[in-house]
Amino acid sequence: MGKVYEQIDDRIRDFLLAQRVFFVATAPSDPDGHVNLSPKGLTDSFAVLSPHQVAYYEYGGSGIETMAHLRDNNRIVLMVCAFDGPPKIYRLHGHGESVLAEDPRAAELIKQFPAPPHVGLRSVVVIDVTRVSDSCGYGVPLMSYEGDRDLLVQFWDHKTPEQREHYRATRNAHSIDGAPVFAER
Repeated sequence: MGKVYEQIDDRIRDFLLAQRVFFVATAPSDPDGHVNLSPKGLTDSFAVLSPHQVAYYEYGGSGIETMAHLRDNNRIVLMVCAFDGPPKIYRLHGHGESVLAEDPRAAELIKQFPAPPHVGLRSVVVIDVTRVSDSCGYGVPLMSYEGDRDLLVQFWDHKTPEQREHYRATRNAHSIDGAPVFAER
């Protein structure tokens, strides 16, 4: 039987920070829109800011659903599973905001992470956690961590600032449901 916690305590924080991957789920307000579930990783890309707030680095990629959904209704849940050690799953439900990398607030948030971001940082997603719960991870397989993939980092390292902006404007301007993500410039 799972348990609900008042906050992210030290034990939960240590568990969250020790995992190599987590999953982010969001959904648009429109019931015909697509629910999104994304795996996230890269070492040092997750931070616990307080007992009721977490954040992660959001890099540009093939989609932009999380940012579109947060702009629409700010609902989000993170799921973190243990793939080694004792079986455990934590879910962090809450309300999120994508703080764009060029926003002055991002610089202050980045200081709270264990390491600076790689090139290609699109935003820092900040989540005000309203519910912390756990469940058994009995059905989660045991897996060994071999290392971070460096393909996303390489992808952005090889692009000029102009190419990065073009990618954002052409490939990441709208969600798969057609919702605009960025304010008009």
